[in-house]
Amino acid sequence: MNRPPQGPKIYLEDLTPGRLFTAGPVTVTEAEIIDFARRYDPQPFHTDPEAAKASFFGGLAASGWHTAAITMAMVVQAAGNLAGGIIGGGGELQWTKPVRPGDQLRLEIEVLEVSPSRSRPDRGAALMRNRTLNQAGEEVQVFTVRLIVPKRPRQHG
Repeated sequence: MNRPPQGPKIYLEDLTPGRLFTAGPVTVTEAEIIDFARRYDPQPFHTDPEAAKASFFGGLAASGWHTAAITMAMVVQAAGNLAGGIIGGGGELQWTKPVRPGDQLRLEIEVLEVSPSRSRPDRGAALMRNRTLNQAGEEVQVFTVRLIVPKRPRQHG
């Protein structure tokens, strides 16, 4: 999963509404869920399979922040060749279904809008919907984010 982005740099002019980027699948293990949660979200429904059975989730569930971290790795895999990197300018994050041990997650990124900056002629913004899906095609996370994307540099000469 940790491979460098492939292909030429993508600039604002290369993005159009409807363009898709994909990555995955990534299998989530019980050990990873517990390890992440012990370090960053130490709640029993993330760290203790037995205690999790009596929780809201009815079983061990990955922390939403773990799902977000896995998704970010897939975002870099799918769209890491955006010129200037993946720089967010705010968005909305939703966890729609718990991630369980053994789930295989994949990512679909759709470009929703592209707009040049009015005040910064060297860049613009792209509104992207990042849908993290499990093996059944069910959304487990949706992150709609506005990215800052450079325009293609002008060629002189």
